Amino acid sequence: MTYCVGLRLNKGLVFMSDTRTNAGVDNFSVTKKLFKWEIPGDRAITILTAGNLATSQALISLLEERSKTASERNPTILEQPTMFQVARLVGATLKEVIDESGVDGQESSAKFRASVIVGGQIKGGEPTLFLVYPEGNFIEVTDDSPFFQIGETKYGKPILVRAYDPEMSFEDAIRLLMVSMDSTIKANLSVGLPLDMQVYEKGSFRIGAQARIAVDDPYFATVSEGWGDALRAALEHLPQFSFNQN
Repeated sequence: MTYCVGLRLNKGLVFMSDTRTNAGVDNFSVTKKLFKWEIPGDRAITILTAGNLATSQALISLLEERSKTASERNPTILEQPTMFQVARLVGATLKEVIDESGVDGQESSAKFRASVIVGGQIKGGEPTLFLVYPEGNFIEVTDDSPFFQIGETKYGKPILVRAYDPEMSFEDAIRLLMVSMDSTIKANLSVGLPLDMQVYEKGSFRIGAQARIAVDDPYFATVSEGWGDALRAALEHLPQFSFNQN
């Protein structure tokens, strides 16, 4: 499994993903799940992937190949006029990969499912995010739903729902996503460090700050420990329950 988040702020976009893949409880490995394309001054595009590893790797390989090989430049992610058209291309390519993998029909195709978050900005449009489903269809981020998650989403979502603020700085948003990741890692063995992080500043049309947060990263350890302490302190400050209160 995996856990990836794309978050829209007034300042731009923030992306974070884990890197763990597993084929059983005793077979874990590290695999990149955050990918980027850019033409400085024109566009910056980021993709996060979750689901069947073979499917997601084939999707990225096709998008890369069609972006770099002259004879295959149409359709290419680097020539789409809008982010909506980028999402359509990614959705169609994902569906193509899944359909080709599931040669024995719909039941077999289900084994090759993957989901994708597509985000970025193309000159003439606003920064945005799309959640692309295995069937190739997709939805766009809104003010009511300002972030997307894929993979193992349930453990980290309550934190995002309670603490997200569109006016957040990139630094505060990264701290928030680290807490969301930490909660997921502690609850699910199939999600783990290292984490990949990237930001995109609105109107820059280039990939912003990016980093890999290692297993022994001291800041992440501080956030993890501090969050646990804060939760215990908050619990202690809540009114004491009594069986006789009614």
